[in-house]
Amino acid sequence: MQQDAIIIGGGFAGLSAAYILARARRHVTIIDSRTPRNRFASHSHGVLALDGKSGLDILSDARKQLAAYPTVTFVEGEAHAAEGEIDDFHVSVNGHGTIAARRLLLASGIEDRLPDIPGLAERWGKTVLHCPYCHGYEIGGGPIGVLATHPMSAHQATVVADWGDVTLFTNGMPEPDEATLALLERRNVTLQPGAVLVIEAGTCDRQRVRLENGRTFDVKALFVAADLHIRGPFAEALGCRLEETPAGKIIATDAFKATSVAGVYAAGDIARAFGNITLSSADGVMAGLGVHQSLMFTAHP
Repeated sequence: MQQDAIIIGGGFAGLSAAYILARARRHVTIIDSRTPRNRFASHSHGVLALDGKSGLDILSDARKQLAAYPTVTFVEGEAHAAEGEIDDFHVSVNGHGTIAARRLLLASGIEDRLPDIPGLAERWGKTVLHCPYCHGYEIGGGPIGVLATHPMSAHQATVVADWGDVTLFTNGMPEPDEATLALLERRNVTLQPGAVLVIEAGTCDRQRVRLENGRTFDVKALFVAADLHIRGPFAEALGCRLEETPAGKIIATDAFKATSVAGVYAAGDIARAFGNITLSSADGVMAGLGVHQSLMFTAHP
C-alpha cells in the first residue's frame, strides 16, 4: 500500500511531524534507526515540563503514543536509498525492502564528527559538550575549557563565559583578530596557545587537557563545536539544495520545511543551523503541516 508520507528519522522532528499527520488520519511510515543525535547525553534540559528527563525516554514515550494511531507504521532499521518524484517516492530499508509514498520527509539528523584527539569521543555528551544552554547550568561554575575547531570558536568561548571561568584552547587555530581579542578580554576568557595532545582524567572528577608543550589544565567541562555532517545520502541523491551555515551544511527549506525538490520536506538538525529538542520538535510540526497541506492542495500530475 502506498503511504501518504514516509518519514526518515524517528527523532524529535520526525515524531512531531508524525503526530500532525496521524491526527489528520494520513497513512505515515516512520523509519527509525533508534540512534538520535542526543543519545550520548543522559539528561535533557530546557525542555518545557520535561527538564532533566532522558531524551531517549521522551522519544520512547512519544513512540508509544504514536503507536495508538491506526494510520502510523514504525519500521525499525536504516534507510539506505530514496528516489522518485512527487506522489511516487520509494525508500529502501535494510531488511524491509522498499516502501512507497506520495511525500517524503527527511529527518535523519546530523552526525557530530569530533577532532581526532584521544579521550574526546568517549566523553562526548558527558563532560565534553557542545551547548552551554543545554548543559552549562549543571556544571556549576569553575574552570571550563573551549576547544577551538573553527573561526567561530572564539565566539563560543565568549558565550560559555557566562557559565564559568573559561580557557580557550586555540589548538593550532589562527589567533583571533583584535576586535575578538578585546571581546574575549572583556568576557574574562583566557587564551591558551598550543596543540591539544590528549584529554585524560584529572583531579576531583575533572578532566585534564594536556598540550603538546607539556602544560596541563584541569577543567570541569570542555566545550567543542563538532564538524556537522548530514546523515544519509538522501538529500544529495534527490537533488535537494543545500545551504552553508556557520555550523555546517544543512538542507535549504521554506517556512513549511519544503525543500527545493517537489514533495520532499526536511526538518530538525538536518534543516536548521542550530537546534535543540524544542526547536527540532517545532520544525517537525511545521513540516507535518507542510506535508498535509501539500497532500490536500497539490494536484496530481
